[in-house]
Amino acid sequence: MSVDYKKNNNGKCPVMHGGVTKAGESNTARLWPNSINLDILHQHDTKTNPLPGYDYKKEVKKLNFKALKKDLLKLMTDSQEWWPADLGTYSGLMVRLTWHQVGTYREFDGRPNVGSHRFSPQDSWPDNTNLDKARRLLWPIKKKYGNRLSWSDLMVLAGTMAYEHAGFKTFGFSFGREDLWEPEKDVYWGSETVPLAVNRYSDPQDRSSLESPLAASHFQLVYVNPQGVEGNPDPLKTAMDVRETFGRMGMNDIETAALTIGGHSIGRAHGNGDPANLGPEPAGADIHEQGFGWNQENGTGANQITSGLEGAWTTNPDKWDHQYLDLLLNYEWESKKSPAGAWQWEPINLEEEKKPVDLGDPTKKARLMFTDADMAMAMDPEYRKISERFYKDPKFFEDSFARAWFKLTHRTMGSNRNYIGPWAPKEDLLWQGNVPSPKKKFNVDKVKKMISATKLSISELITTAWDSARTYRRTDKRGGANGARIRLAPMKDWEANEPKRLSKVLTILENIAKKTGASVADTIILAGNVGLEKAIKKAGFKVKVSFNPGRGDSSQEQTEIKSFKWLEPLHDGFRNYVKDDYSVMPEELILERASLMGLTAKEMTCLVGGMRVLGTNHESAKNKGVFTNNVGALTNDFFVNLVDMKYTWKPTGKNSYDIIDRKSNKVKFTASRADLVFGSNSILRSYAEVYAQDDNKEKFIKDFVNIWVKLMNADRPELKRLN
Repeated sequence: MSVDYKKNNNGKCPVMHGGVTKAGESNTARLWPNSINLDILHQHDTKTNPLPGYDYKKEVKKLNFKALKKDLLKLMTDSQEWWPADLGTYSGLMVRLTWHQVGTYREFDGRPNVGSHRFSPQDSWPDNTNLDKARRLLWPIKKKYGNRLSWSDLMVLAGTMAYEHAGFKTFGFSFGREDLWEPEKDVYWGSETVPLAVNRYSDPQDRSSLESPLAASHFQLVYVNPQGVEGNPDPLKTAMDVRETFGRMGMNDIETAALTIGGHSIGRAHGNGDPANLGPEPAGADIHEQGFGWNQENGTGANQITSGLEGAWTTNPDKWDHQYLDLLLNYEWESKKSPAGAWQWEPINLEEEKKPVDLGDPTKKARLMFTDADMAMAMDPEYRKISERFYKDPKFFEDSFARAWFKLTHRTMGSNRNYIGPWAPKEDLLWQGNVPSPKKKFNVDKVKKMISATKLSISELITTAWDSARTYRRTDKRGGANGARIRLAPMKDWEANEPKRLSKVLTILENIAKKTGASVADTIILAGNVGLEKAIKKAGFKVKVSFNPGRGDSSQEQTEIKSFKWLEPLHDGFRNYVKDDYSVMPEELILERASLMGLTAKEMTCLVGGMRVLGTNHESAKNKGVFTNNVGALTNDFFVNLVDMKYTWKPTGKNSYDIIDRKSNKVKFTASRADLVFGSNSILRSYAEVYAQDDNKEKFIKDFVNIWVKLMNADRPELKRLN
């Protein structure tokens, strides 16, 4: 045997390359691109966390908040030679850092996590050029306060303190954002491979046809193209993109206008040079760059290139004032090219004294410019009305911006029950989805007995509790059983909730709640537990399902219908439900739901197997996946029959299969793709085989109960603090 020592195509000797050491080298992904990505359920594993067992929400309360604020305000004017501050302040840079960290949020799925900004791909998007410098400027602060201050909190706080430094009074700030230690694997950023590609609209003329769940108008942009739609100046068209993008972030027109105007009331843009001189982004830079990107010779201060636009939005970009609106509404503007070749708008006949100071030479004046999105605030009829109202009523503008900025920076934190620190506002805000505390304690055993005495089936009890809890999203901590919003619009009318069945069950449970003093929310979860304990007994075992009271009942007035509509389950593989015929396969959809619910692959497998035999399928799925003759008993029959080789699987239509006995050729069961994936996918099958074993019947029940309790309590942050 001999070894071929021929050199490879790069003219370098081969190396003993046994491991897959590059992203994209995975044979599974390369050879079978349609394989489902179970890795999204195992991201942020404890193995990636350098601080195992660390409770950030507990430790952050020990912060010296006054000292931290003082240090951050000092940082704003502590100009560093390696990256000089614009006009002596980093306030504009820090606002941009915060903006671009929180601005990728989208209501559709609550993604991404704010902490993902310091990892690829976001850290290397062209729209985030030079924000790597902002993070490095913050490092001394992070170093000083250590584990008591997360990067996620610091990067959001930096922009808020920047506004304070500039002279603006903010609405408040909450700590409590935990750090990630790897990029998020479950965020869909679009199918494009080239920045600023234009193929995310099914109809380019209809800007509302933007592909879901995306919000940004272009690949690797945070919001919209500052130069205009497809890079062409047209403020009226851009206004459509702005409205669509910010609307998908949960912002109305007033909030959108306030954020656009307030966001550009301090700071400036950089495009004073040739963008061809920019080096590669952080992820593409050479190893000696140490995570820095977009480097250029003499590319700091007045000579740097960031967006390509060049100039300040106002005369004094280091100070908070209302000049932006004066310029927007009282001057004519014309479209021009920046030194870097980017389209921007500049005022006609602007007085010399209103021009900003040049960064390189304080004796000279610099450009004053607006983006296409800025001009949209004057040219779009609705935004124009709002801008004029802001101009006439500065206090209304400042209040609107303060609240919109707070909403933007806290959208992923859920209820104000999650807020930490002395600067967190006490006011309840509708978008927070807050839930009132329960009025009084109640006798849990009495409620259980009353539920058990009803004629409600095991399926009805479990399904109602499930439907109430399944809306919770770990991404932005919204939804869940607390509040019992399943009895309110819009949830009570969702097809996924089977309104007729739901109304019947709720009528009975609400009556029990009224008689016992329990909240409806607690009663619904207790009903699920009662049903589950009955199913366990029917299977021949006795396992108690734990219960934690303390849920409250929200009113219709406390429920923002427009916002909560995004929580509607368009698919729920755990109940074998798919609302419509989607381009995405059902097995991918159940993976998506499991990811949002915070389940692992083994938990997803266990849960599906239990839900099928409990008879909790949506009415549209009938008996699909119900691989048992003992419906209502929590047995392992689903797994036993799934992996049994005495059956063959035969396609009978899209997302429809017959399970056929090999000997008799008779149809034994029917199934969907969301059922059969647990037998066809090698990883999921390995879990299914564990639960199919004769010696794991009780293990299956105990595992199912633990997962059930986890999901029923997912929206109870106070319980996590107690454990």
